[in-house]
Formats: sequence, C-alpha cells, structure tokens
Amino acid sequence: MRFVLAAYGTRGDVEPSVVVGRELLRRGHDVCIAVPPDHIGFAEAAGLAAVAYGPDSQAVLDKELGTNLFKDFPRHVKDLPRLWRENWELSTQCWSEMSKTLMSVAAGADLIFTGLVFEDGAANVAEHYGIPLATLHYFPMRPNGQLLSYLPAPLGRFAMTTYWWLALGLLGSFEKAQRRELGLPKASGPASRRVTERGALEIQAYDEVCFPGLAAEWAKWGDQRPFVGTLTMELPTHADEEVASWIAAGKPPICFGFGSMEIESAADTIAMIGAACAQLGERALVCAGLSDFSNIPYAEHVKVVGLINYAAIFPACRAVVHHGGAGTTAAGLRAGVPSLVLWATPDRQMRGAFIKRMKVGAMRRFSSTTQESLVEDLRQILAPEYVARAREAATQMTKPAESISATADLVESHARLRRVV
Repeated sequence: MRFVLAAYGTRGDVEPSVVVGRELLRRGHDVCIAVPPDHIGFAEAAGLAAVAYGPDSQAVLDKELGTNLFKDFPRHVKDLPRLWRENWELSTQCWSEMSKTLMSVAAGADLIFTGLVFEDGAANVAEHYGIPLATLHYFPMRPNGQLLSYLPAPLGRFAMTTYWWLALGLLGSFEKAQRRELGLPKASGPASRRVTERGALEIQAYDEVCFPGLAAEWAKWGDQRPFVGTLTMELPTHADEEVASWIAAGKPPICFGFGSMEIESAADTIAMIGAACAQLGERALVCAGLSDFSNIPYAEHVKVVGLINYAAIFPACRAVVHHGGAGTTAAGLRAGVPSLVLWATPDRQMRGAFIKRMKVGAMRRFSSTTQESLVEDLRQILAPEYVARAREAATQMTKPAESISATADLVESHARLRRVV
C-alpha cells in the first residue's frame, strides 16, 4: 500500500510521524512524508522519501503572534495591527504551500496520515481524493471532561467545544478557500467535528493512565480513538557514552532538558540551576537542546551537553526537569523518575497538569521560576512518596516498541477498510 504522511512543527511534532513512516516502510509499504524544509534531513536519515511541507518551522516559531505579543503585552499594544497582518500573511502562506504539497503527493495514496497542525487541511485533501484519513494527537484534543481537570467535566467539555468554534471563526476562511479550490461542498461546523463524523482514525499518542476516565468518556467512539502511547525513535547520540560515564562517577544527577523551548538568557539559567543544585547537594546534567549554552562558565557539579538519548539517560537520574514536550514527558514517565515541568506554552502546561495530577511531579511556568522556587520544587519531587509513585507509573506506560507496532497495525487496517463516508 501507499501511505502519505504529513507532519508540521518542531522536531517533537515531526518525530512521531517519522517513527510511523519508518515502521510502515519496514513492512514493505510505499511511504512518502511531507515535513518542514528544516526537517527533511531528519526524515531522510530515517530512510524515508521526504518533500518540503510549508516554510521552515523555526521561521514560523520566530514570527508566531503569541510569542511576540504576550511576552510584554503593554509594549506591543501599538504593534497589534502589524503583528496581526504578519501573522495572517504567514498563515496564508502556510495553508497555500501545505495544501499544494499534500495535493501533489497524495494522489493515488491508500491513506493520508497527519499530525495535529494542518489536520483540517489534510482532511479536505483526503475528502477530495476519497481516501481514508488517520490523525495523530499528542494529548486529547477532541472535547472531553478530563483535559481541563481544574474544571467540572461538563464545563471542560464546553470550553473545548468553544475553542474549536473560535478557531473556526479565526481561521475558517483558509479552510473555506481550500475547499473551494478542491471543488468540495461548503462545510458547516469545526473541521475537528467533521473529521470524527467522516470516520477518521484518531490515534491518541499518549497513555490512557495520564487521563483517567477519558477512555470511558469516549467509549461511544469505539475503536476510532485508540490509545497507543507516545511514539519516539529513542535514537542514540554521540554524547550518551560520555554522559553515562559522568553519571557513574558520582551521585545520580538531576537532568534538565529544554528541547525546543526558547531560553532568553542561557547564562542566567545555568547559574540558577547550578546554585539550586548546590544548595540541595545535587549534581546537574543540562541538555541544551536548541539553546546555545556554549562559552558559559558553570560549576564542577554541573555538566552541559547537547542532545542525549532520554530513554538511556533518564533512568540513571534522580529526577528530570523539562519543558513539557510530548516525547520528553513520556520519557520521564517511562523512566520511573519524578518530573518537574517548567512550561512556556499552553499545551505544555497541560502536560504539567497531568504530571501534577498523577502526583509524580510538579509544574511551574518557566518565566516565573527562580532559584528559590526551583529549590522548593526539587525538594518536593525528590521526596520518597513522589519517587515511589513515579516508579509505579512507569509500570503502566506502554513500551515504545509496542506503541510503534500498534500504530502501524491500526493504520494498515484503516487503509484496508477504506472507511470513507
């Protein structure tokens, strides 16, 4: 069979689709994946045929309206018209380029597999060609009463439903224009609802244990929303052996990983981490991710590295402090160590919330983190009860190989059924 995968966003958004594509390729299928230009090398290194999908993801992140506007709202009020115009122009460019790319590669495919970004656009392409659609969600995006756990369930469902209607009001013009170009009839209501109604396979790439009660709430959808666990490649890195040797030479460290999160002052961050860990008598392993921590002095009890294999290193640490990315959060849970989520965006705040709800860690907004708060939070998650609960939670997490195999099985079956209304 021929599968077309489409994934837009950061490395964390793209990797799950690359994982699935690689497994489908291993099973003998014809696979093409569409990814941002700055991730083509990553996809090709996994053995996949890749095409450019929209503009560079980093360029989009740099220009994102929320990042520019809400860091210092009063200062940016006068810039609102310009920021809105730039964001609209960028959105128009994304929709146009991504729609054209997906149309060109999806002709004759047996199934389109899409990540959350541009899911609605991919659904229209699948409808145009009359082929099945599979979507990949890193947390429960369809209306439910479990995600916003601080709200009563009915109110949580209402809030999520309202979000999708607001999204339709803000960005619906792009989808309407695409549907006209594809010769599709006018559609009513949010695209997310139509995706479900058309019988798309909505893969939940996280573990059910993170959202107790969600499976029961969604039982009416049957096999349409299966939980498979987090999809990750767990690739080894050049630093793994060196890091393992450093860990073995002393007390197990606390690992700090920032992934794609923007760090405004690397020097201040390293100083804060070093001081907090010194106060607690701990060692710190700092994974720079996309941040530049070069040429910054740090204490002897601190080690700074680039990328590491979380699956190999996290289990050897006392705790992990991270930005709340989907893959990093799952790696911490699978490792059986407590987590502290220092979030900067709403989706990562939500992951911090379920880490807190599971009582295997804590959460705090990164911008409000200080040396004092970091010490307080680390003391909390290093307490024996958190350590014990983290170990117990690890036994309930799906193994990476099982997640990959289950997802590929589901995608193959859905393509064969061709459940298109």
